[in-house]
This record gives sequence, C-alpha cells and structure tokens, in this order.
Amino acid sequence: MIRKFIMMGGLCLLSTAIFAQKKPVFNLQPKEDTEVSPIVKEKVDEYARKIDTIIKEEKKLMEVELTELQSKNLSKAEFNEQKSLIASKYSEKIDHRIEELGFDMDAVIQKQVGYSLLNSDVTSNEELKEKLLKKFRPTKELSPYISYSIMNLTNDKADNILDNNLRYAGNFEFGFKFNYQFGRTSPWGLISGIGFSWRTLSIDNNMFVAKDANSNVYLANYEKGLSKSKLRTGYIIVPLGLQYNFSKLKNAGLDVQYRDYSHGFKVGANIYGGVKMSTNNIIKGDGISDRDRSDYRVSAFIYGGQFTVSYDDFSIFVKKDFGNFFKSGTFENDKALTFGVALWW
Repeated sequence: MIRKFIMMGGLCLLSTAIFAQKKPVFNLQPKEDTEVSPIVKEKVDEYARKIDTIIKEEKKLMEVELTELQSKNLSKAEFNEQKSLIASKYSEKIDHRIEELGFDMDAVIQKQVGYSLLNSDVTSNEELKEKLLKKFRPTKELSPYISYSIMNLTNDKADNILDNNLRYAGNFEFGFKFNYQFGRTSPWGLISGIGFSWRTLSIDNNMFVAKDANSNVYLANYEKGLSKSKLRTGYIIVPLGLQYNFSKLKNAGLDVQYRDYSHGFKVGANIYGGVKMSTNNIIKGDGISDRDRSDYRVSAFIYGGQFTVSYDDFSIFVKKDFGNFFKSGTFENDKALTFGVALWW
C-alpha cells in the first residue's frame, strides 16, 4: 500500500519535478520553464480521482466490518488481531483495484516528452515521430561573423622595398556565414556566405605609397615625420567549401537521431574569391593629412584557399591568396598570407 502512495506522490509532482530536472531528456537541453501537457495533466488528474474513489469505497466497507467486529464484545487482543486482518484484506483489495486501472506511466512520460520537445500534444507515436523529424531537420543557417587576422606578404625576393618598410599588415572582416548540413545525421556540410574585408598595409620609416606621372606605384620618403601611412583596400568576399563536424549523434526518441551541427569541434576547408570595392591611401604627419581613393594598382580580384578549425562559435584560420596582392609590375609576387580568429553568433 505504501508503494502505491509513493507512486501517487510522484504522479502529483509530475508537473513540478520530473520535467524540471537539469539533465536533458533524450540528450536534449530542456526549456527552463517547461509546461505540462494538457493531455498528461488530464490523465494524471483522472487517475488520481479514480484512486481516491477506490479508497473511499473500500474504506466504507472496511468501516462496516469494523463496526460489526466491535459489536462482538471480543477481548482487546482478539479485537486488535481481527482488526489487523481486516485492514490487510482491504489494503490488498485497494492494491488489486488500482492495478486493474492499468495506468501506463511510460506512455504518460512519453507524451510529456513529446510536448516538451514540440510544445504541442500528439496522440500517437507515429505523429510524435513525424513532428520530431520536422523539428530536427538538417541544419540550414545564416549567421553573422566577425574576424581579424595578421597578414604577411610572401614573395621570392628578399630585397622587396615594400616588405622592408612594412610595419604591420592586417585584415578586418565581417559578414554572414551559411552552413548547410547534408543530412540530419551527416557530419559533412557546405559552407558559404558573403563577407566584407578591409586589408590594411601600414608603412613604416616615414615611407608612403605614391604614384608618378605615369601612375606607376612606388614607396616614397616623406622628409618630415609621419604618424600614419596606410594603404587600405576593401573587398567583397564569397567563400565556398566543406566542413566536418566531430560532435556525437544525439537521440530525440523513437529512433530519431540528429547531429547538432552548429556546435562542437569542426574543421573546414574552402576556396574564396573577392572583388575590390575601393582603395584608400591614408597619410598623416607633420604638415600633411591626406586621403586618396584613386587606383594604386591593388588587384581588383582576389582568390585563394582557407583552412579553419572551430569549436562552437569560435574559430582560428589560415588563408593564402593564390594571386598577387598588386597588379603585375607593382611589388611583384607579393601574395597575402593571413592567420586569424573569428567569432560568429
């Protein structure tokens, strides 16, 4: 009998305990405030009412027998013995009638799980599975990102005047990344998107980027001091590649498995191409403050390859241009090689 009351206590706490636990159901993170399914609440309430009716009915019958027992004028010892037998008999009858109700705890819990996952009641396993398949479809998401990388200009000439007077080079980028998972359980996916990149060359030693009368680009020396000498070029970038996700498969129930493609450890490789938006030559110093957006023979198109290692929303990457940073004849064979970090959300 005690076991039944313990079970009833658990049922009564169904709405406030079993689904408020921190551990995810079927390896899924539950909502912080999970509502109880109306169907589950109705079934639990109905079951509680039936048990209450059984107990009241049997209690009345037991009281009748106890009244009859008192009228027999038995000794105290005999009365207590008979009373114990009657109580045991009715306890067994209550247990038997409760069992005959056939309350399926597993079915009730499954309905609540479905409601918690889908925020709607389902009436069958087939309907629940159909809704789970819709909910846990392959990942297709477009998310913003921002990145910064240190850039080097690689070439086969040790006496390149630009390299010898380069203070630092960097690339700031932001845009949107597109992830397309090939299947619900597939670790492979397509990566693409669009980004806006600003590549900056910061010149040192009072040098600045200049042009002669024939529009040939070279480094000139400023006789006075320069506090800023930068050549900044903006590009629109489009990547295209593949990504592999090492996260484990998760189980949503009813043999529906899925891979949380947006999280976990990932590696990716892609090619990229870009078209130039503008170039800005920035010079500031003693007696000079100038910004020039004319052509400084920076390549109008860029293309290259990238390798990325990511964990959740953070990644590190290396990118290498396959083409020259400048047009042919200007600082020849300089190609951009960048190492950077990115964050998306």
